[in-house]
Amino acid sequence: MGLSKNAITVLERRYLAKDINGKVIETPEEMFKRVANHVAKADKIYNEKADTEKKERIFCDMMSNLEFIPNSPTLMNAGRELGQLSACFVLPIEDSMEGIFDAIKNSALIHKSGGGTGFSFSRLRQKGSSVKSTGGVASGPISFMKVFNAATEAVKQGGTRRGANMGILRIDHPDIMEFISCKEDTSEITNFNISVGLTEEFMEAVEKGSNYDLIDPHTKKSVGTLNAKEVFDTIVTMAWNNGEPGIIFLDRINKANPTPGLGEMESTNPCGEQPLLPYESCNLGSINLAKMLKKSKGKYEIDYDKLGKTVDEAVHFLDNVIDMNKYPLDEIDKMTKLTRKIGLGVMGFADLLFYLGLPYNSDEAVELADKLMGFIDDRSKKKSAELASIRGTFPAYEQSIYKEKGMELRNSTTTTIAPTGTISIIAGASSGIEPLFAISFVRNVMDNDKLIEVHPYFEEVAKERGFYSKELMERIAEEGTLAHIDEIPEDIKRIFVTSHDISPIWHIKMQAAYQNHVDNAVSKTVNFRNEATKEDVEEVYTLAYRLGCKGVTIYRDGSREDQVLSTGKKEEPKENISQDDSIAIKPRMRPEITQGMTEKVRIGCGNLYITVNYDEKGICEVFTNVGRAGGCPSQSEATSRLVSIALRSGMDVKSVVEQLKGIRCHSTLRQRGTNKDIKVLSCPDAIGKALEKVMNTYVDVENSSTNDIAMEIEQEIKNNPISCSVADNDSLEEISSGLDIKPQSKGSSCPECGSVLEHEGGCVICRSCGFSKCG
Repeated sequence: MGLSKNAITVLERRYLAKDINGKVIETPEEMFKRVANHVAKADKIYNEKADTEKKERIFCDMMSNLEFIPNSPTLMNAGRELGQLSACFVLPIEDSMEGIFDAIKNSALIHKSGGGTGFSFSRLRQKGSSVKSTGGVASGPISFMKVFNAATEAVKQGGTRRGANMGILRIDHPDIMEFISCKEDTSEITNFNISVGLTEEFMEAVEKGSNYDLIDPHTKKSVGTLNAKEVFDTIVTMAWNNGEPGIIFLDRINKANPTPGLGEMESTNPCGEQPLLPYESCNLGSINLAKMLKKSKGKYEIDYDKLGKTVDEAVHFLDNVIDMNKYPLDEIDKMTKLTRKIGLGVMGFADLLFYLGLPYNSDEAVELADKLMGFIDDRSKKKSAELASIRGTFPAYEQSIYKEKGMELRNSTTTTIAPTGTISIIAGASSGIEPLFAISFVRNVMDNDKLIEVHPYFEEVAKERGFYSKELMERIAEEGTLAHIDEIPEDIKRIFVTSHDISPIWHIKMQAAYQNHVDNAVSKTVNFRNEATKEDVEEVYTLAYRLGCKGVTIYRDGSREDQVLSTGKKEEPKENISQDDSIAIKPRMRPEITQGMTEKVRIGCGNLYITVNYDEKGICEVFTNVGRAGGCPSQSEATSRLVSIALRSGMDVKSVVEQLKGIRCHSTLRQRGTNKDIKVLSCPDAIGKALEKVMNTYVDVENSSTNDIAMEIEQEIKNNPISCSVADNDSLEEISSGLDIKPQSKGSSCPECGSVLEHEGGCVICRSCGFSKCG
């Protein structure tokens, strides 16, 4: 199958079936066969005599050859008990306590099943407005976003796909300024990407420098005005600061709404590429463009015949998924089958350009993108029409824009450009339509040995042209770009550009070229160098609006404290800083009065009692006590004292938790296989989990009313556990500990395997182990 080592690592950790002990019991070949078998069965629904075995072979070959890969939930769950196959969901949030809690409950069900959720908080009345039913005062959308965030943290999706959300607020909501800055502190609302929903009216006001109205979502009346340019500048400043918020153009999205008769689109999925109506879901899949090539007269060219056939089978596959899916909610089942949206996209575009000898930052590459996606979109519509002639149009066809056009389609949308993330790792392809992040990088393996990983086609060209050497590949990994390496010919430098070699303007031009032929939207991160200015960000946002994009996500290198560097290049030490210039950090005094919780945890050598206390400034101390069975009291006490000092010195609780969780103890691990009461790996692991529980349940939310809600959520989840067929967090931690991947650079490592992360579509992705996190 040609799977890389990283692909196998990702498959074993996150996709292949496991037994109750977390042991892999499936091969990649068996996974693809399982998925193909399940999805092909849908043909029998429409034709009892359908040759599903033949269709299964076609689907299986397409995936095994790494030509087409469906979204992660389909790979994980098709043919298994859970059976939830969609990646994208949007849920409505009504302006009532019942409506809010229904949305929280429904999102928990979706996260447990492996999906991501998008929300618009625009229906919620603004902070400080009156609530007639209770005589109280509304706390506003941002306070409830924190409740949703706490619920997501509690669910964690069984450790396989972490909970991810998109939070959107209309630009004319009275609380918009608070929303724009709600993630200024990157430790807040960590399970959300956020985007501001911009309107045409607002953008026109920005250009004029005029004021615009803020609308009470309950009364629909104006409650004030703001200067549009000043608000726009604040959005730009915050995005320049840490990449949040993104922007989406709501009116533009609704102009392209294929079924306006069913309602208005309010939100997208977490990465922004899939606008959906409330309760809609969408299943995605991507064609690996690097596999759509042929050689003619010694040069590579696109094999449009093969591409067309792949599009046909991919559309058939994705339409089948709609029927074979087990939806987490009846409302989603009904709505999804009304519109039958599918999202076929691409990955490996940067690889394709390398083979064709085209620089990403060139008019030729932009023109190719326009032609290529035009072909895919047109072919997907023809296949959808063919399916409609056999299976019927989507049920909401009479309320669609296609009725007026006389186009009878099976699916109300057929194309989406998703970020691809881990499925591009499986395929060994560059992600989505993004430029390559690095030509060469260093991966640390066992015994502190270093493995240089080089893009295979670049290595092939380097050897053909006679400039390949291991030392040069190490230099490229160190530099992160070819631009300043004299030994490499200029024509090679021009073609093999990476993300930061490319001006942000070219990122937007490429996104717009694809958007011309995509029903839904395009996931694309516009990367900026660290020295980029706010004016640079404003220019990109403005160009995206003018070129017809539906939204924009940007990231300025190094703008988040937790950023992981993509290459081995180290930051130069700052000059003129001596020990005398440093500031000594001293822990604050222990408060006289605290509150907290004590938890009894079963460990390998007895019981461990953990007390975690906090005050108004946050968690401030941890105490431990071992039971009569013995254990290591001195070690536990030492850990507790150090943690307490660290917390009172201002260290982020999440950083402490990350250091403690996953530490293993042989006595605990020996007992875990036989004692179901043992849920931890060691005493430090237990302390870390207790800290995390207190942080998420009691401390992370600001006001008392939201604290009460967060506690209710956690209790509800405990009382009504949601079954999940994937391995739990502990099992995954044990599996990951045996990997031969270690940190590449201090302060810039994947929290699971220590390799490097890349920013993509508002999320981060590790291309070594598949770890990803949005928000």
